[in-house]
Amino acid sequence: MESSESEKSESGRRVGLIYDERMCKHFNPYENQYHPENPYRIRSIWDKLQSAGIHSRCVIVDAKQADDKYLALVHTKKHIDLIKNISSKKLGSQRNRIASRFNSIYFNEGSTEAAYLAAGSVIEVAEKVAKGELNSAFAIVRPPGHHAEENQPMGFCLYNNVGITTSFLLDKRPELGIKKILIVDWDVHHGNGTQKMFWKDPRVLFFSVHRHEFGSFYPGGDDGSHIMTGEGPGAGYNINVPWENARCGDADYLAVWDHILIPVAKEFNPDLVIVSAGFDAAINDPLGGCCVTPSGFSVMSKKLMEFAGGRIVMALEGGYNLDSIANSVLACVEVLLEDKKITKTFKDYPFDSTWRVIQLVREELCPYWPILAEKLPEKLNSRKVPQIQFHGSDSEDEYDDDLQRVEAEENEKVVEDVIESLLKLKVDEQIHDNLSSASPPWRSKLSKIDVWYATFGSNMSRSRFLCYIEGGQTEGMRKKCSGSMDKSQPKETVWKTVPHRLFFGHDCTSTWGPGGAAFLHPESTEGDEAHMCLYKITLEQFNDVLLQENSSSIGATSPLFDASDLHSITDKQFISVEALKTGWYHNVVYLGKEKDIPILTMTCPVSEIESFKTGKLPLCQPCEEYANTLVKGLTESKGLSKEEAISYIKEAYSKAL
Repeated sequence: MESSESEKSESGRRVGLIYDERMCKHFNPYENQYHPENPYRIRSIWDKLQSAGIHSRCVIVDAKQADDKYLALVHTKKHIDLIKNISSKKLGSQRNRIASRFNSIYFNEGSTEAAYLAAGSVIEVAEKVAKGELNSAFAIVRPPGHHAEENQPMGFCLYNNVGITTSFLLDKRPELGIKKILIVDWDVHHGNGTQKMFWKDPRVLFFSVHRHEFGSFYPGGDDGSHIMTGEGPGAGYNINVPWENARCGDADYLAVWDHILIPVAKEFNPDLVIVSAGFDAAINDPLGGCCVTPSGFSVMSKKLMEFAGGRIVMALEGGYNLDSIANSVLACVEVLLEDKKITKTFKDYPFDSTWRVIQLVREELCPYWPILAEKLPEKLNSRKVPQIQFHGSDSEDEYDDDLQRVEAEENEKVVEDVIESLLKLKVDEQIHDNLSSASPPWRSKLSKIDVWYATFGSNMSRSRFLCYIEGGQTEGMRKKCSGSMDKSQPKETVWKTVPHRLFFGHDCTSTWGPGGAAFLHPESTEGDEAHMCLYKITLEQFNDVLLQENSSSIGATSPLFDASDLHSITDKQFISVEALKTGWYHNVVYLGKEKDIPILTMTCPVSEIESFKTGKLPLCQPCEEYANTLVKGLTESKGLSKEEAISYIKEAYSKAL
């Protein structure tokens, strides 16, 4: 039941809280297999607020299930029907198989109810804030929502709770006077679903700060890039701040607040602020690898209180360390109550990379927001990306002291091991390790089918390609490959020239750093010539290479490209792998046969070629290390001279599409 009218904070602010134990009925159906998105996340938050006495100073709002008509504002009927029926008995035997079709999703008997309650609860508190019945609110809900797209769940998210609520207020409650909404997504992962829902809508200023690492961090691809600024009437109303590295902390986030978000938000002047409040950027989170403290979240929240008369609705997204998530939510609710002064000062400076990203974002957005055209201060205090050891302490003071101690010790071997494990961590890595302990049946089947994998980029160098089979990295690579489950060497290697255009696109990669990456135009053109190194491998290995090439963390419970795809691609010429559509190389292309065995390669879809032609996606010269690897492959195996190899690569990146 809702608390009485007399129960307010000391400041007189009425802050709503929603929590409902029924949302804990959604949990991983695989017994004895840990999943980071579990019921203890919201229980730990609720227990923390109760032990701190916060709940008694807030207005407790009853959770409500969302109506389908409101879900339909952002989701397709097919998607709504899926979530509505997924917990029914008739789908019980098919539930896990259905879940395997999606990226990082599980279903059980409680999923439907939890998803409807999560979406409905955010609507409920947001409507009360819009009406003036509450000054602000925090919705402690799960499953989270910001990855869920119009027609599919993904990344632990079933319905897009914030997207639904935003459209509800703008389109179904115009009488409440909410005409402009600022969505701030500080979850460590990019809010791809929310971004797409308001891509062309100038009523919504969508702001996401997240680990991106040039498209290699979940959810992967270009959606989280700083160049993704909206389209049509929504151009300039989509702001992405993509971190280049892990370990960003309070100073990095607050620099972004001060130099991007706050100036633009003042110009936008929203009627309501909705925060996609994920806490996986918090210190000690097992998936995020960043270092934001509860005080950091409180300062970010305090700065947002300047807008819309303090009308803020926070909706829980990610966050997987139970102590960090509970302490961070407590800090945010205290800000909403305005009962506690914020006096914390921060010892660290932003990273060099943070200032670089801030400058890139400002340059991209200044045509839409002239305030961002102003120069940054000439002297910027910064620090190099530190080699620090993460630990389990909950104390911020201990964290500060430990940071100085570890930096002073320079214990490089231990630190590098810790950092490497963080950089390799993906959203659902632990679950997938558990699921893959027993090899699925498809692997045995596809291990008996041979294909030629045709390479046109750095994989032309055999030592580089073997990283995808054996695991590891070669000279110049910035990250390791995980390798294939079957680490058998290629059975044969041949070279072939095909009538396709080689070019270099994008301006940075997680593997090689700044510079373009190799792409093959999916369609053949008379007069074009591309050198291809063909490796004879199994279709099972091809699936593992396809996965690694797209930097994906999707599970391996089913093949991405199976025998039926191999049969149909001979007519279709290319097949886009939907499960990897955020990756750069999710388009599998058929190049004919060699010794009666199909030749396959992977590149961008035809639809992206126009973006490369217009400059929306940049063409760019490869970096030196990457180019040297291409030259190595062409000279050692193809037999070209070094001069011929360099000339071939130069023409590929300098000749217009």
